[in-house]
Amino acid sequence: MRIEDMAGLGPKSAYMLARAGITTEKELRIAGSVQAFIAVKRTGQPASLNLLWALEGALTGRHWKDVARIERTRLLIALDQAEHMG
Repeated sequence: MRIEDMAGLGPKSAYMLARAGITTEKELRIAGSVQAFIAVKRTGQPASLNLLWALEGALTGRHWKDVARIERTRLLIALDQAEHMG
């Protein structure tokens, strides 16, 4: 499946991920939402947290708004830990 065909992701998200070297659903699943988000940010792209919510939603089959409401704290902690580790 193409990234832009995953629920909650579109051409803009796919472009941002491609610039970060993530071009397939498999690569996104291997990276996970947090690492994919970090990879996008490292390319200098202006990624908002909405991208993180959308990535997690695409990987778990949930709407990004539900992810933002339910998983916000867990994802922000994981993001903070990942950014400080590497």
